[in-house]
Amino acid sequence: MTATLRFGLDRLLADPALRRPLAGRRIALLAHPASVTRGLTHSLDALAALPDLKLTAAFGPQHGLRGDKQDNMVESPDYVDPLLGIPVFSLYGEVRRPTAAMLETFDVLLVDLQDLGCRIYTFITTLRYVLEAAAQHGKTVWVLDRPNPVGRPVEGLTLRAGWESFVGAGQLPMRHGLTMGELARWFVATLKLDVDCEVITMDGWQPDAAPGYGWPLGERSWVNPSPNAPNLSMARAYAGTVMLEGTTLSEGRGTTRPLELFGAPPETGFDARAVIAEMRALAPQWLKGCVLRDCWFEPTFHKHAGRLCHGVQIHVEDPLHYDHAAFRPWRVQALAFKALRRLQPDYPLWRDFAYEYEHERLAIDLINGSPLLREWVDDPAAVPADLAAIATRDEAEWARVRQDYLLY
Repeated sequence: MTATLRFGLDRLLADPALRRPLAGRRIALLAHPASVTRGLTHSLDALAALPDLKLTAAFGPQHGLRGDKQDNMVESPDYVDPLLGIPVFSLYGEVRRPTAAMLETFDVLLVDLQDLGCRIYTFITTLRYVLEAAAQHGKTVWVLDRPNPVGRPVEGLTLRAGWESFVGAGQLPMRHGLTMGELARWFVATLKLDVDCEVITMDGWQPDAAPGYGWPLGERSWVNPSPNAPNLSMARAYAGTVMLEGTTLSEGRGTTRPLELFGAPPETGFDARAVIAEMRALAPQWLKGCVLRDCWFEPTFHKHAGRLCHGVQIHVEDPLHYDHAAFRPWRVQALAFKALRRLQPDYPLWRDFAYEYEHERLAIDLINGSPLLREWVDDPAAVPADLAAIATRDEAEWARVRQDYLLY
């Protein structure tokens, strides 16, 4: 990654000519805690300091504009910013789509959201919703682009038609390999939106460059885009470990390594060493690019809070253990489920609870955008090659489709 890398926000702040079309127009900002400048100033504060811009509103996605909610699926309220005196509207509270009244507060919406490169990360869905609202109400959207921290690899089943939800913004694979700006272009095209949408691109982003492979490691500070996204290792594993949210296994929430590990109290029948051994026996080729280590942890909140859990940690940090081109987090986690099901056929794996405003469909199916993954895990006759055949077709088709929307 070169030292000349500049995110869309930094380019907009540095170039008055780039901002000129915004003169005299009312500006709103959609941002979250990781929406910071090179110097770590929050984008709301940095934009408000510009004399040629008129900020009239701000919006926060899940977890809030400044990051006020630690646990998952906790709503944020609307409020008035105490320093700027402008309304801050929550798009993860009473509503998830901006209302007509909210849209009346601005002419141009700047979207500055750091994504994790995974379909179920709700900032993608919020991007879709604001683009649709802008199209309906004649508003302009500028996406201030940021890196996809896990780079260009594509993996996972494509969401099936009819399975759209707040964790499934469209027919994308689990790991899509696009930036937010590129996703905006894809949404506009596939949804046939008549909207004035511009992407302020990055300068110098090299998604295939070591050691970050998408994230400018050693060049930019990591700021949590959501409370349980503490580092690049989590981002790399997330396209697989997020599936744990639909299970009774802990995904490490309530520990300092959330979504890098998984497990359960041994009295439930979960044996991490046996699971790892079964994974290696079933599909060793799916475990390339990472190292699995059995460990012990005790969540302080969330699933199995206060109980000692036997777990598996997925190591994807140092060059000895991480191979960017080979690592397939979705397959790793799918294989873990399959291994556990083979070892413990009656293990109560799937969590049946209301998930992201959905009450009828199982969380694991919403997360995967269809029942296909769950059905594969639960079918004693199904083998890794069966799932790989479907996923490989989906991945190849998406790699072809997304070519039209790449900006870098």
